[in-house]
This record gives sequence, structure tokens and C-alpha cells, in this order.
Amino acid sequence: MKVLKDAYAVILAGGIGSRFWPVSREHTPKQFIDILGTGNTLIQDAYNRYKKLVPAKNIYVITNARYAALVQEQLPELEDQQILSEPMGKNTAACVAYAAHKISDISNDGVLFIAPSDHLIQDESTFVQQMHTAHRFAKENDSLVTLGLKPHRPDTGYGYIQFDQKEASKGVNKVVTFTEKPPLQLAEKFLESGDFLWNSGMFVWRVDTILKALQEYLPELNMSFGEVRGAYNTNLESKHIERIYSEIASISIDNGILEKADNVFVLPSSFGWSDLGTWKSVHEQLDPIDANTSLNVNLHAINSKNNLVVSDKKKLVVIKDLDDYFIIDTEDALLICKSDQEQEVKKISSDIRKEFKGKYS
Repeated sequence: MKVLKDAYAVILAGGIGSRFWPVSREHTPKQFIDILGTGNTLIQDAYNRYKKLVPAKNIYVITNARYAALVQEQLPELEDQQILSEPMGKNTAACVAYAAHKISDISNDGVLFIAPSDHLIQDESTFVQQMHTAHRFAKENDSLVTLGLKPHRPDTGYGYIQFDQKEASKGVNKVVTFTEKPPLQLAEKFLESGDFLWNSGMFVWRVDTILKALQEYLPELNMSFGEVRGAYNTNLESKHIERIYSEIASISIDNGILEKADNVFVLPSSFGWSDLGTWKSVHEQLDPIDANTSLNVNLHAINSKNNLVVSDKKKLVVIKDLDDYFIIDTEDALLICKSDQEQEVKKISSDIRKEFKGKYS
């Protein structure tokens, strides 16, 4: 399919990925790591994916300032102005506002693709087709479009989108409600109902549409970034951004706009998606059946099943009488954890940071 010359991709790459400790660290988060052993890091995969949709000069990466050099190293095609450096993390609404105002200096009616840097998409051909559908709808309508994935289990780690089953346009449905990470019992009800989708965190909208939404629902945030008009894409930009981030509130685009706006639509999608949010999701992608899986390891398993063993060295690892464990080995840290405790890894990482004063973070 043709490249969309009026579209811009904004890749969000500022997270730390603490659920992937001890491989993902503050100095090298998971988006800059080849988590699946494919030869590319996750952000490189994201960049290459969006080159199929938009011109390379229209791809922007927004990241924490401390990772700007990593972005340049892994994506050497990017010009300096295509890397948006945040002095500190202020959640996704700030990312969207920064990118929208910066790009509006170039095109006020261009279409923005907002995309996380660390997701897996296996069927890229279908992904490109569905993004073309989302682009067409967003361009023709004053709408905020999100991509939703059909849930196949009652997962409490995802947000859920309830949609009107009557199509607003071919392949696009009106959003009824957003629910952020529900408890298990509610997630089970969502799965049974058939009219809920997982929130992928991927969004499509025109520049002017999201600017209007920012003005209506987050006026202070919008005003802060709007004051910089004329300085974007100049040497003065970074100075203004430093000041803005010290003043603005932290809020997600979901909470700040999408849960409140009445022009939100969803494209029910299926393209082999995973947010790769936990070690369990990596295990599922590498081997979805109850087998032992390893990365960079010569694994010898005795009476063991459904284990994930990862190392940064190709060493021999022997496991005996183990079921459903993650064993994650790095140069200076080793994590051994039951797979049903995967949601605890983020807390473990936080506790380790406090106890060892950041040494292993």
C-alpha cells in the first residue's frame, strides 16, 4: 500500500519497562533491547513498521532526554528535530500535546499516528491495512480513533474499550466507555459480553482535532505548549520545553481526554498484537504451549515444564522439577519468580531500587 504523505508517526519511547527487570534497566529500558532475540530492538521494529505507512522524515520519537542518545544510536536516520526530548516523564497527554503542537507548525491538518515503541505486531501487512482504514476515517471526520484488540482472556493488566456494535463507518465503531485495568471479576464480565476490546494504546487523529480536544479538556496543558508556537523546530525549543515540563501536571491521554470526549471511535483490530508488558507475554510469544523456553541459553530441563529462562550469556542452565517459573539472569542480577507472580516484578524492581540505592535499577 502507498505511503501516506499527509501522515506523521509519533513513537512514544520514554518508559522504563520495570516489569522487565532485571534485563530492562533505567539506563537501557526494554524498548532499546532485543527482547525476543530477533536481531532488532523493539524501537527499531516500531520505526521500520511506520516507515511502511509514512515518509521517514515524518516519523518522530518522543523520549526522556537521558535516552535521546540511545534513540540516535539505534535510529541513525532520524534528524535532531525528529527526536523530542522530555526533561522528565509527565505521562502520555504531555507527549501528545508536545508532538501535536510541534507538528502543527508544519501541518495543521495532517494525521497523527500515536504509537508505543515497545509493542509486538506479527502481521504487519494487516496492520498497515487497518491503519489505512483508521487514517481515512480520522482524516474525513473530526474524530479521535483508537485501535482495539479482541481480548482472549480476562486480563487485568489492560484497559478495556466498550464499543457500540453498530458500525459508524466500515470497520469503525463508536466508543461507549473506557475502563482502566479492571479487577478480575469485571474483566471476566467484559470478556463474556462480547462488546469490549483491549485498549492497544495506539491512536489516530488529525492535528487540528487533537488540538481542539486538548483545548477543551486539558486547557492549561494546551496553553503551556501553545505558548511555544514559533519556537518549535528552532534552537529555542528545548529551553521552552524544559520550563513547561517543570510546570505541567502528569496525566494520561486516556484519563485526560478519551474518557471524556464524545467523538472517540475504535477500530476493532487483529494483527498479532502484544504489548509485551511482562515476562509472561514474552513466554507466550516465544512458545504459546506449555513448553520450556529459553533465550541466549543452552537449556537442559529435567522433569520441568512451562519455564522461561533468559540470560545475557550463552551459558548452560540446568533446571530440575520446576514448573511455571521465570529465570532471568543478567551480569549483576538474577530473578527467579513463579510465573503467576509476574505482576509483582514491578514492585520487586522498586523495592530493589530503594534498598540498594539505585545500584541495580
